[in-house]
Amino acid sequence: METKSKKTYWPHMIVGFLLLALTLSFWTVKSASSLPVQEVNDYMMKYQQADIHINDILEKKAAFDALYNIEILGTQMMVMTDNIHSNLPQPNVIKLSQGKNTFTYTVKKNEGKIVEDANVSFLLTRPHSRKDDVMIENISFKDGVYRTSVDIQKEGRYTLQFRAIMNENTIGYLQLPAYLKL
Repeated sequence: METKSKKTYWPHMIVGFLLLALTLSFWTVKSASSLPVQEVNDYMMKYQQADIHINDILEKKAAFDALYNIEILGTQMMVMTDNIHSNLPQPNVIKLSQGKNTFTYTVKKNEGKIVEDANVSFLLTRPHSRKDDVMIENISFKDGVYRTSVDIQKEGRYTLQFRAIMNENTIGYLQLPAYLKL
């Protein structure tokens, strides 16, 4: 009698592919969890709330823009050079300094009269991160302007957001890019 010993390797290949799949799955989860997702806070609220109520926000902003104007005063701008590989122009950004920064805003009616009784809020935020946000809820009106001060230490890009609420149907926003270079 002849005994033929025939070895098959397909069970080893299946086990090897399973181990490879488990290893790649573990690596994917580990690398994805090391880069957390940061929420955007346009219109001074969470992205989900802004997305749900965007039509109301835009109507209230249009009502505000028809009657009022928001301006920032006394800021120095950084002149940005345009990217030669892009057709999009680079807007000039506000130049920040390390330490205390003071921001002065006016809210005016379109005919030029300064508004003194607006409910004003300010948010200093960084794009793609909410970790370093500085929110100032009620800024008081003094000497014809709304003034706030913020201490900034980290270098990089920032966004200055200003919200003025006149009534429940008239809300204005001003969002400006800013940069701190050490």
